[in-house]
Amino acid sequence: MLLLIAIVIWCANLEFRKLSLSDEGRYSEIPRYMAQSGDWITPRLNGIKYFEKPPLQYWATAAAYEAFGEHQWTARLWSALTGFLGLLLTWWMGRRLYTPRIGAYAALVLGSSFLYVAIAHINTLDMGVTFFLTLALAGITLGLAPGADPRTSRRWLYAAWAGCALAVLSKGLIGIVLPVAVVLLYVLVKRNFWLLLRLRIPTGSLLFLAISAPWFVAVSLANPEFPYFFFIHEHLQRYTTTIHARYQPWYYFIPIALLGMLPWLLTLADAFARAWKRPRESGFDATLFLLLWTGFIFVFFSLSDSKLPSYILPIFPALALLTAQRLAAISGRALAWQLSVIAALALIALAAVPFTPRLASASIPRELYLNQMPWLYAAAAALLVGTLAAIACARRERVAHAVTICAFAALASVQLLIASEDSLSPAHSTYHAIDKLKPYLKPGVPFYSVGGYEQTLPFYIKRTVTLVDYQDEMAFGLTQEPRLWVPDMASFERLWRTQENALAVMPLEMYARLTAAGLPMQLIEHDTERVFVRSAARLQPTGVSP
Repeated sequence: MLLLIAIVIWCANLEFRKLSLSDEGRYSEIPRYMAQSGDWITPRLNGIKYFEKPPLQYWATAAAYEAFGEHQWTARLWSALTGFLGLLLTWWMGRRLYTPRIGAYAALVLGSSFLYVAIAHINTLDMGVTFFLTLALAGITLGLAPGADPRTSRRWLYAAWAGCALAVLSKGLIGIVLPVAVVLLYVLVKRNFWLLLRLRIPTGSLLFLAISAPWFVAVSLANPEFPYFFFIHEHLQRYTTTIHARYQPWYYFIPIALLGMLPWLLTLADAFARAWKRPRESGFDATLFLLLWTGFIFVFFSLSDSKLPSYILPIFPALALLTAQRLAAISGRALAWQLSVIAALALIALAAVPFTPRLASASIPRELYLNQMPWLYAAAAALLVGTLAAIACARRERVAHAVTICAFAALASVQLLIASEDSLSPAHSTYHAIDKLKPYLKPGVPFYSVGGYEQTLPFYIKRTVTLVDYQDEMAFGLTQEPRLWVPDMASFERLWRTQENALAVMPLEMYARLTAAGLPMQLIEHDTERVFVRSAARLQPTGVSP
C-alpha cells in the first residue's frame, strides 16, 4: 500500500507543469525531432546537429512519444521512471548488503531527499545517468560481497559493466571514469590488488563495448566531425576550462549537498561520523566503498571548472544507504532531536512565504509570485506537519513510523514545491502563447527566432525555427550546416521585408529596436520576456509597444 501511495505521489505532477527553462525544452525537442525525422543516429536540436550528449535518453523519450504521444508527462517520463527505479535498486542494495530494515530506510531516505526528488521530476539527463551509475554501484558491491556465491557474483559484476555502458550512453565518459576511479581508490586504500582479478575485466570490457560502442561508431561514420567535438570539446575542455560559462567556486556543491539531503541532513552527519570511525572489515567493506564513492565523486565535480547543481546526484543513493544504517540503530530520542531542527526550518520557511513577492522583477512580475504563494504555503505546511508527527512517533520509540511519516511528508512537500513552479511558467515557458500562434502556424510559413532561442517553443509548435544572429550551444552544428540559420540582422531584415507571411519571436529589447528601425511587424502576443510577431510585406510598421 505504501508503494502504491508513493507511485501516485511520485507521478502526480508530471503533466501538470508546463515545460520550462532550457533543459526541459532542449531534452523534449531533441527526441521529438528524432521521432519525426526517423534519424536515431544523429541527435539534432531545433534541426541542428547537437553532439553535446549521447542518445540513450533521446531514444527512450522518442519511444515514449511514439507509444503515448508528445505530452509534458512523456517528455519527463524517463527522468521519473529512472528516479523511481533508483529507489527500488537502492532498497535492494540495502537489503542484500545489510538488512531488510536498512534497505527499506534507504529507499525512504532517497525518495524524500529534496534534490533527488526534484531532479527526478525535471526533464534533464542527470537522473538517467544517476540510475545507471547506481546500477554499477550495486553490481560492484553485491558482486564483491563476501556472501555472494560465484554465480550471483558473476551476474552482478556483469550488471555493473552494463550499468557503466548505459551510463556512458546517457551522459558520456563519466559513466566509466567514475566507477573505475572509485574501484582503484578502494584497492589502494585496502591494499588489496587481488580484488581486480575478481572484476571480470576481460569479459566485462567486451560487454561494455558491445553495449556502448555501436552508436559511437555509427554516429562517427555519419558525422566525421563528431569524435573531436564530443571527446575533446565536451569532456576535456568542459572539465578543465570555463568554456560553457558554468564556473563556480570549489565549495559550490557543499550547500547543494546539505540542502539536497533535507530532511535527513543531521542524520546523515551522524551517520558519516559513525561510519568513518567504525572498524574496517577484513573482506570487501561495502560501507567503506560507499564512503569512497561519495567522496571521490563529490571532489571530482568540485574540481571541475564546469558545475551545475545536479552533477553530484550520483552520490545520493550512497548517502541514503549510509543514512539508513544510522536510522536502523538510532534511538527514538536522538531521531526526535534531529527532526526537531527540520521542523524549525519548515516553520521558518512557512513564515518566509509572505516575502516571496519581493523577488519580483521585470521578467517575473509580482502577480506570478502571488499565484505561487498558496503552493509554497502547502509545501512548507506539509513538511512541518509531517516532521512534527514524526517527532511524536520518535519520542515513543516508534522509529519505523517516524521515518516513514517524515519521508512521505518530505516527498509531498517537494512535489508541491515543484508544482509551484507552474505559477511562474508564463515567464519561463512559451506554452501560454501557443493558442494565439495557432492560426498563423501554416505549412511553409517561415518562423524566425531572432537574437535568441526559446527552448520550449519547437516542442509546443511541433516544428523547428530558424535562428537569426544567434548560435550559443548550436554553434558547432551551424558551422557544419550554415544554411540552417540567418547569421546577421541585415540579412534577416531583407528577408523579412520580402515575405508576405512570416512569424518571429524575439526579446522585448529586440522588438523595440526593430520597431524603431521601421521593420513592418504585426504584434500577435507578448509576455514579460518575449514578443511574437507576424510579417506582411504590405503592412506598415505598427509601432505598438507590448
